[in-house]
Amino acid sequence: MTSRPRALVTGASRGIGKAIAQALAPTHDLLLGGRDAAALSELATELGNALPWPLDLADSDALTAATAEIDRLDLLVHSAGMAELGAVADTPAKVWRETYEINVVAVAELTRVLLPALRRARGTVVLINSGAGLRANPGWGAYAASKFALRALGDALRAEEEPHGVRVTSVHPGRTATDMQRGIRSAEGGDFQPEAYLRPESVASAVLMAATASPDAHLTEIVIRPAAR
Repeated sequence: MTSRPRALVTGASRGIGKAIAQALAPTHDLLLGGRDAAALSELATELGNALPWPLDLADSDALTAATAEIDRLDLLVHSAGMAELGAVADTPAKVWRETYEINVVAVAELTRVLLPALRRARGTVVLINSGAGLRANPGWGAYAASKFALRALGDALRAEEEPHGVRVTSVHPGRTATDMQRGIRSAEGGDFQPEAYLRPESVASAVLMAATASPDAHLTEIVIRPAAR
């Protein structure tokens, strides 16, 4: 690692998280978070100034140990998440709990333990949310509820941490051409049409804008929708 700004990106092994890591690589030293250690190692080799940071974010003890030596952090990007679709009538408590654990609780806990490092750097926290965090549709109850909660977490964190110089940005992408979207379209019984969706790189550009905003600017919320084609 060098004296460049340091960023931790969760969900970095694929999709939006991987695209964010690639966009940040020219300007940041990276910690690549995720559960697929092999994929993270491969990406770290590709990017150069990056280290794999394999971790199950739901494991609180492992999380505490993994963050113990991070004393300064300029950017924390929460891109890890899960989506399991289904009507409320068909969604058991287990799915609600797992969805909240990954999409909300793990985000809050990782942020909490890293706040001293973020405050020291007057850093930025970016929460990759969703259009479902702004509007809930049928069949999306558990996922949308978790993303509404994530938005509330971001709003509260922003108000609490702005006096410490920490900026907090919620990014709400529409449908994006990722493996997660492929699984969602399968659950919906529809075709996966990547040409109709956002590219992960487009979402990464928004994150880069928030991360590199001038000190007088605080991008609090970014909403991105696929353009008509």
